[in-house]
Amino acid sequence: MSIALSLHLLAAVVWVGGMFFAYVCLRPVAANTLEPPLRLGLWCGVFERFFKWVWLAVALLIVSGHSMIALYGGFSQIGPHVHIMLGIGYLMIAVFAHLFFAPYKRLKLAVTEQRWPDGAAQLTQIRKIVGFNLALGLITVVVASGGRYLL
Repeated sequence: MSIALSLHLLAAVVWVGGMFFAYVCLRPVAANTLEPPLRLGLWCGVFERFFKWVWLAVALLIVSGHSMIALYGGFSQIGPHVHIMLGIGYLMIAVFAHLFFAPYKRLKLAVTEQRWPDGAAQLTQIRKIVGFNLALGLITVVVASGGRYLL
């Protein structure tokens, strides 16, 4: 149980913390200091590295989460906060999958072809999606950590 919980927490910290850093810290600085070709190239490089970690985090979250549910005796034995966490988690995964396979794919193509306005449009869409997923992730952290006391 402790290994599953540790992996689960580490994966959540990597994913949600990475989104927080990118959205709150890196994005404003990159927008204010870099011209579009450099800014879009930076984001492609950052996303390429970060998204590998997100895919790993997603796999660990699914495996560790369902392992812990099984160890507790199944879905009927877990609290409502765990059901909420699970639902939000799967929504976050779906949102991330859309981001990865649609706007991120188009961003990479636009940067490769040096179509800066198209790349900027995709980056704007990614920013909105990451902001939404970050909000979901922060809500999930609150539900996961305090849910048994709040619900």
